[in-house]
Amino acid sequence: MSELAGLVAAVTGGASGIGLATARLLAARGARVAVLDLSTDVGVAGVLAVACDVTDDASARAAIGAVVDRFGRLDILVNNAGIGAQGTVADNPDDEWSRVLDVNVVGIARVSRAALPHLRRSPAAAIVNMCSIAATAGLPQRALYSASKGAVLALTRAMAADHVREGIRVNCVTPGTVDTPWVARLLAAADDPDAERAALAARQPTGRLVTAEEVAAAVAYLASPLTGAVTGVALAVDGGMDALRTRPAAAS
Repeated sequence: MSELAGLVAAVTGGASGIGLATARLLAARGARVAVLDLSTDVGVAGVLAVACDVTDDASARAAIGAVVDRFGRLDILVNNAGIGAQGTVADNPDDEWSRVLDVNVVGIARVSRAALPHLRRSPAAAIVNMCSIAATAGLPQRALYSASKGAVLALTRAMAADHVREGIRVNCVTPGTVDTPWVARLLAAADDPDAERAALAARQPTGRLVTAEEVAAAVAYLASPLTGAVTGVALAVDGGMDALRTRPAAAS
């Protein structure tokens, strides 16, 4: 598939996990891709690595500027950079709330506002934000993270309304539990990693974790000019977790 041929995409948080899978897929579909991350160790041939701290406005503007200087344009922005948090509302101090919201929510605003002047000149402009099942389903021990992703969902819809007349589509992907390095670290810290993995898999009706490549495919779909009529949408890639209410599996 080459529907992205001639287009330029920037992926924040693209050095690992979902972001890296997305960068690889966009490149495979013909886009020229830049990864914007604190780490520039990407290891994907042909992908431009640009140092970027989404919590710093100057860094975000410089990173977007570097992409446009290199490729001459910007058509697709994937706001994937994010961090996690565990616990109830009683478990995280104020500075942790500020840190997570700064990366997960304000970071999207910083990079997007730096990109908007360039996206306005694109004939196929698209922004895809990385949301989460935590925005639409109450998950235990995820109060801060859920609050940040609920904000991402609301922000996506507001951005879509603000920029639709400028020809810029804005959508988000809401993954379920994805088999990423971050989840692997959580599992490693659990008292019984195997039991915890089984529990995470079981809460998704498909009975398994989502793969980073499956999320990347959803991002590529929303970024493609072939979906030019799709904006303001939250695309679930969660194994049916949010929408389905399946009966318990029969005992063997």
